[in-house]
Amino acid sequence: MSTSPSAAFDFDVSAWPVLPRLPGVFVTGTDTEVGKTVVAGAIARHLRRRGRRVEVFKPAAAGCRRDRGQLLSADADFLAACAESARLLSDIAPVRYAEPLAPNVAAALERRPVDLEAIFDSWRGLCASAECAVAEGVGGLLCPISDELWVIHLARLLALPLVIVARAALGTINHTLLTLHAARCAGLAVAGVVINRFRRDTSGEPPVDWAMQTNPDQIAARGRVRLLALVPEDGENSVEKRTLARSAQFAIDNVDWEEIVFAKAGA
Repeated sequence: MSTSPSAAFDFDVSAWPVLPRLPGVFVTGTDTEVGKTVVAGAIARHLRRRGRRVEVFKPAAAGCRRDRGQLLSADADFLAACAESARLLSDIAPVRYAEPLAPNVAAALERRPVDLEAIFDSWRGLCASAECAVAEGVGGLLCPISDELWVIHLARLLALPLVIVARAALGTINHTLLTLHAARCAGLAVAGVVINRFRRDTSGEPPVDWAMQTNPDQIAARGRVRLLALVPEDGENSVEKRTLARSAQFAIDNVDWEEIVFAKAGA
């Protein structure tokens, strides 16, 4: 299979297993380290608190820590805590690598091929017991999981509405519009954009971070996309400590996630 950029959009779904469908969202980022795990966890917690049987899914995780001979994903641990999931972390994140790299690169370095069937089996098991799911990708949409299957391809197979997590700072307009373009070219439904680590300047006094203050409106207008939430910058958000700031949860709680999850999202 070709691994050129056009392969992201020429992906032949029929050549891959037919996976069960489940209401939910697929959380991706414009880049790595934009805070998509925090946002995904807050969405899962929102749905759980409203009585939904929500499960979380991190198909591939890199940068995992070793603990008693096991590779543990901090992202999967955080997501499980937010969703109050009883599933094994190895089921939530079926493919795990120690090196903080794209999974296919980490797989080559560790000489342990990406087990795509483990990813598919984990999703099937989740669908058998959950009412809805919050899936979180690795890196951005064009990050390769294996040489043949990228994040954007898995998103197509799962057929979940896409939630794009973006930075608040300078440069995010370009990154977000490129992600939107890639998603739409691949035929993915986009639920909207969440801007993370946002700092609102209400003083009216210099220095004002004009990029941060104007980016949300620019992204919504230029990207013709729904701006779902502005999640404030808050030191209480820590994936490693499994803590979620009240400010982050409040921002996410103001979105009608049940409408997004249980009704078809607009592209």
